[in-house]
Amino acid sequence: MPHLTERGITLSSSQVHRLVSGTPERLSLPVLATLCDILDCTPTDLITTSAQNLPARRAADGEAPINLAARRPTRVRLTPEG
Repeated sequence: MPHLTERGITLSSSQVHRLVSGTPERLSLPVLATLCDILDCTPTDLITTSAQNLPARRAADGEAPINLAARRPTRVRLTPEG
C-alpha cells in the first residue's frame, strides 16, 4: 500500500487484498499503470487473455447462421444535386 500511496493511488486494505489474492473483476487504468511501475513490468505481464472461436449464431428457426454483415446499414453518400 505505501508504494501505491507514493504514486497517488489510494486503495483500502480490502481492495488491495482482492487485487493480491485473486483475479480482480475490474481494474482502472491508473491502478494498472501504477502496478506496472511498481513491479517494473508491462500490462501483458499481469493480464492473461484467452480467445475462443465461437460457433456462428443460428437463426431462431435453427436453419442457417445469421449473416451479421447483411444487417449492418450501408453508408449513405451525399452528392450535390445537379
